[in-house]
Amino acid sequence: MRLQFMLSEIFGGVRRNKSMVISVILVSMVSLFFLGSGLLAQRQVDTAKGYWYDKIQVSIFLCTKQSDTPSCATGAVTDGQREQLRSELTDLEPLVKKVYHETSAQAYDRFKEQFRNSPIVDSVPKDSINESFRVQLSDPTKYDVVASSFQGAPGVESVEDQRGLLDKFFAFLNMLSLSAVALAAVMVVCSILLIVTTIRQTAFSRRRETKIMRLVGASAFVIHLPFIIETMLATVLGAALSVGLLWTMVHYGISGFLTDNLSGASGGLLSFIGVADVWAIAPWLFGGAVVLAAMTSWLTLRRYLRV
Repeated sequence: MRLQFMLSEIFGGVRRNKSMVISVILVSMVSLFFLGSGLLAQRQVDTAKGYWYDKIQVSIFLCTKQSDTPSCATGAVTDGQREQLRSELTDLEPLVKKVYHETSAQAYDRFKEQFRNSPIVDSVPKDSINESFRVQLSDPTKYDVVASSFQGAPGVESVEDQRGLLDKFFAFLNMLSLSAVALAAVMVVCSILLIVTTIRQTAFSRRRETKIMRLVGASAFVIHLPFIIETMLATVLGAALSVGLLWTMVHYGISGFLTDNLSGASGGLLSFIGVADVWAIAPWLFGGAVVLAAMTSWLTLRRYLRV
């Protein structure tokens, strides 16, 4: 009987305040969409950096059977060429702080993990992924010294300053993330103000029912609960819509257009987030919506609905 009464109060309140409830849903959706965009931008930074970004400054990619540069005219790198390159890197100490050697098999496994959201993974043969020396420098500004020493050397396909190529891209993503979070913060404030206004209006429209519930001995929890649940339903629905928008953006915009058009153009340096990343942040968005609604409702009711 009590459950039936509570449900009737909740749905009655939603029906009487449809316009305000819809406003809460939309504002929650927009604020959580911006917050989710900021979180996804940070995940994109982590995904694009991959394993080596924070460890190395220079990548020396060795020849494969498919390499067509003049230094790879004899085919894949030989054992002798590999050891010669390792010895020359050792001779560059103390400029060369540390050298990581990544075999073709290790590189292929890492490639599959980093580009797991890209359709190009299945079409790339295992032996086409370059074996490499990843070099950490004591002074990252001395990239040209290493490049001039190894570019065009026998067994070397290319030498790349990977961080120099990607730093501007990451700076843009970080700016995008901060902007999205700032907009989300503004929209969360708007959500709080709208929830407060909605609850005040709802409480005023139900003042007669509230008085009756007081007279029959209903506890403060029982009187407050319908207001809290109504607000939580609205914000959770807004969170669901925001997740739907984020899924659409990633599935059709990032996993679709950007991956198809930029993965090849970037020379294999960039990998993109996928819909799995949306599902990873979804619980945080729903949890944030529930906490926001519950706390705001509870504090507003304590102030404006005396029991």
